[in-house]
Amino acid sequence: ITSPAAFDILPLKLHPFSQSTPTGLDCVGWKRRISVPVIADGALDKTALADDVGSEEDLYEDFRSSNHRYGHPGGGGEQLAINELISDGSVVYAEALWDHVTMDDQELGFKAGDVIEVMDATNKEWWWGRILDSEGWFPASFVRLRVNQDEPMEDYPLKVEGGKEDDSRRFGMGQTTKDQMRTNVINEIISTERDYIKHLKDICEGYIKQCRKRADMFTEEQLKTIFGNIEDIYRCQKKFVKALEKKFNKDHPHLSEVGSCFLEYQTEFQIYSEYCNNHPNACMELSRLTKVNKYVYFFEACRLLQKMIDISLDGFLLTPVQKICKYPLQLAELLKYTNPQHRDFKDVEAALNAMKNVARLINERKRRLENIDKIAQWQSSIEDWEGEDVLVRSSELIYSGELAKISHPQAKSQQRMFFLFDHQLVCCKKDLLRRDILYYKSRINMDDMEILDVEDGKDKDFNISVKNAFKLHCRDTEEVHLFCAKKPEQKQRWLKAFENERRQVQLDQETGFSITEVQKKQAMLNASKQHHAGKPKAVTRPYYDFLMRQKHPTLPTTLPQQQVFMLAEPKRKPSNFWQNISRLTPFRK
Repeated sequence: ITSPAAFDILPLKLHPFSQSTPTGLDCVGWKRRISVPVIADGALDKTALADDVGSEEDLYEDFRSSNHRYGHPGGGGEQLAINELISDGSVVYAEALWDHVTMDDQELGFKAGDVIEVMDATNKEWWWGRILDSEGWFPASFVRLRVNQDEPMEDYPLKVEGGKEDDSRRFGMGQTTKDQMRTNVINEIISTERDYIKHLKDICEGYIKQCRKRADMFTEEQLKTIFGNIEDIYRCQKKFVKALEKKFNKDHPHLSEVGSCFLEYQTEFQIYSEYCNNHPNACMELSRLTKVNKYVYFFEACRLLQKMIDISLDGFLLTPVQKICKYPLQLAELLKYTNPQHRDFKDVEAALNAMKNVARLINERKRRLENIDKIAQWQSSIEDWEGEDVLVRSSELIYSGELAKISHPQAKSQQRMFFLFDHQLVCCKKDLLRRDILYYKSRINMDDMEILDVEDGKDKDFNISVKNAFKLHCRDTEEVHLFCAKKPEQKQRWLKAFENERRQVQLDQETGFSITEVQKKQAMLNASKQHHAGKPKAVTRPYYDFLMRQKHPTLPTTLPQQQVFMLAEPKRKPSNFWQNISRLTPFRK
């Protein structure tokens, strides 16, 4: 793990198929076994660590008196293993996870799904590979090593005349090639789940348990920030792996029916959303603490006492982020080797879609949390604000625009700017001289309102002629608000926006989406600081955003990073928050 502070799937794991040697490589078709420390979704190799590590106090004093370097990345074992395999004459294949488009003739371009022969993995960021007659550099983070290294390059199942699969190629006991490949994938899923459980247990018992003993060093709030809900994830994963093992057919693994397990736990997996959203805060808090030597020594002592491999805590805490993103990849590979006649086919197909939806949900929640800072900035720019903050009830700007509001009793028409958030509609007035300044006027609770479409003509409630109008009617107080748009299409956009607002509220209730009080307060505090500074602060991209790739004479110097949650495509859909309020001049300054 070279950059634990960045969201990165890190798909370059060598997956052991031999359950008896979880830290070695015993892959089908590879010529030799290499005993090196390898991380496979959290697999922890203890063999490299001394058995007698002493007490925590002894370790603390030893580290205090030494010039120990903390936080250097480990995980070099897998790179060593790949290069030893290559130098031994073995052919190592990797599968592309994303498109790699390049204009440089020294780089190897490919599309997602392409199979690449890895010829040199000496550099940890850029590898040299070949596809057919083309060779070149490619980013290691854009590929993952194939589970089935013995699978032929040209096609997964052999084809014969007529387009049917040739089942003549068999692997003992009547197993076809496809059955053997499915066995490999099933073994990988079961093995990596067991390793992952061990990884979570080490974090909970090796770090959290020790930290709670040191109330002088950590508050409960700090521990919540650093570790998030990883203990909840540990409990969930223990139940999940038991369900998998019940469905695992030890005698004939290719007959295992594991798809139903993913379907059963798809709702529980949504707890990863909270963890992923908190992960940037965990990295920042750890970065702050590790500037103090006693925390550096303490975390290192925890790691050694638990006999965990030589990776810093922020590297270990990245594993759940990787794990939830890997499920769709594993299920896609499992589906590829599952015959449509297999009893597990429909469940695996449904499970793949379900886990993709979980990833999308996590992505959407991440986007919503990014928006709260922008909403707080918007509120801080409004003059004469009254009442509670927008973030107390809302987290999404649905739509905004100018409407004429008609009020009782004189049926007076007033031009106002309206901002529709989930749960509320905020009304503002433009300054008479400086139209770029907005003043807060009022707000309407949308939870109590029903939307009424008004036909053009005379309105009986207000006794005036209206055009492009609609009403908001309060069910409890019978209060009615009348609004008129300038054009029919503007009216339709508003009616559609009100539908979207109700749909968003319902979806949040169903998925349990909410923003913590700490997140709300922090967003308002940041906005207040920016407002007093006198100049707007640029809204930064998420910390796991793309790194720009530079041109290079031989070896690329910069590693492009893919986004964590977009499994099928590396580009994420941009937020439309600023588009919705782009007409406000303060945001153009």
